[in-house]
Parts: sequence; C-alpha cells; structure tokens
Amino acid sequence: MTGHDQDNTTRCGFVAIVGAPNAGKSTLLNRMAGTKLSIVSPKAQTTRFRVLGILMRDHAQILLVDTPGIFQPRRKLDRAMVAAAWTGSEDADITLLIVDARAGMTDALRAIATRLAQQKRRLWLVLNKTDLVKRDALLPLTAELSAILPVEHVFMVSARSGEGVDDLLDRLAADLPVGPCLYPEDDLTDLPDRLLAAELVREQIFLQTHEEVPYAATAETEGFAERPDGSVRIDVTIYVARASHKAILIGERGSRIRAIGEKARHELTRLLGRKCHLFLNVKERAGWDEERARLRAIGLDDAS
Repeated sequence: MTGHDQDNTTRCGFVAIVGAPNAGKSTLLNRMAGTKLSIVSPKAQTTRFRVLGILMRDHAQILLVDTPGIFQPRRKLDRAMVAAAWTGSEDADITLLIVDARAGMTDALRAIATRLAQQKRRLWLVLNKTDLVKRDALLPLTAELSAILPVEHVFMVSARSGEGVDDLLDRLAADLPVGPCLYPEDDLTDLPDRLLAAELVREQIFLQTHEEVPYAATAETEGFAERPDGSVRIDVTIYVARASHKAILIGERGSRIRAIGEKARHELTRLLGRKCHLFLNVKERAGWDEERARLRAIGLDDAS
C-alpha cells in the first residue's frame, strides 16, 4: 500500500472526555466539534448524560463522548451521573483525561486517575487552561499523573481560546481504529432532539438565575410535534423542588420564564435548523431527583 493510500484510510472511533467537575470538558467538546453540543455553565455538574459530538477530520470520523463530571455521589441523581461517566470511558477507543492545569493535583483528580489506571484503556492526558499557567508548573503535574496512569500522549490546550486543540484533533484522526464511518457526515449529534431541547432550557435556567436556583432544577420535554409548515412545537416542563424556586423561575409577571424560553428557543432554532415554538411550564415536585422514572426521562439509567 502506498503512503497516499494510507492517507485515505477511513477511521472511526469513540473518544471519551472525562475529568473532575469544571475541568472544561464541555467547553473542549464544543471547541472540537465547532458547534454547541454540550451545555456550558459556570456551575459544576451540569452535564447529566453522554452527548455524542460527531466530527469529520480528514478521513476519520471522531465520535466525541462527553461525560458528567466525576465527583462523590450523594443522591440517586448523583450516582446515576457518575455511573454514566464511567460507562462513557469504558466504551471508548481512546479516553481523554481533561485536567484543569490551574487547579493542579486535587483529591478528586487523584481518585479519577487511580480508577482510570485500573481500566487498562488507551489514555491521553489533556492539560486544559494552560494559557493561564506558567509552563514549568505543568511538568510536575504531568509527572505526578504519569506515575499513576499509563499515559500514551500529553497535550496542552486551552479549550477557551482553541490553542492546541487542532493538534489534538489531528492526532485523534490518525490514531483511531481503521473502519467505516458509523454516522452520516451531516449528523451533528445523536442526542435526541427532545433531550437537546430540555438541556438548552436547563442551560438558560443556570445562566439566568445564577445562585438563586441551584442545580436541583430539571427540564423534561413532554411534547415534540412536527407542524405541517416544517416547524416544530416543543413543550418543556421544568421541575423544581421548592415553591420559592418556582416563583424565582417565573419572575415578576412571568418575565424570567419568558426570557428563558426566548433564549432557549433561539438556540434550538439554530441547532435544529428550523423554526421552533417553545412552551415552558414550571411545576413544583419535591424530591424529583430521587425518582427513578424522572432519572430515566432525562436520559440517565438508574444506578442504585
């Protein structure tokens, strides 16, 4: 086989993005895929299920699996999120461990690294936020992680600015297993549209309510109906644990919920490529995050 033929070899594989909360996983996924696929919020633990970003690079199809931040689970919801994160790593051809270079070696990172070491997976280390850290400070961190983990490659990137991300993508495209593409090239994500709708509504709740409403609010798409003109009607219910949260979300004369709906609708229209009619409803439901049916509805398998 000539070198030219080798360059045209089709490759395809799954790449899991794992790390502690706030390491920059979702920002990196969005930067790599060139579009908004996973919600990005200043709050920790906003990604609740695996998002598949599909990316063509040369002759390779890179299937990016974003996972919830791995942390010490307390509630049933937390346990399901952590289980989803580990499953994402185990299913992947290559696992990227994303590390916040500014935070350095934390207890959470050490625990993740120790568990990843037991999985015997192909593992690449990606030091993120390296634009904010002096280079000589990165060497001890890299050495410490390499002592725990069998790391194949180390990349230094800034998910925020994009620095170093092209190098990472080129290497992934060259190193994935040889095989046919699993998805049509024009598919951006296999995340069902109804989950995407709920997730975008939840992102706006985070962005527009800040510290007033904690992450114990969830959104579920109750209805997703095609209209004859090609547009779609989407009905999303937001569940909160307390009456005070419901009042904050609705806002004075409904101003807050209108703003949340408007921004989410704009994002949905852009991502789905068609007109969206979004209707929001807020319901109080104490203990929703302990209910198995609700966990399944937001895309998480229950992990007891």
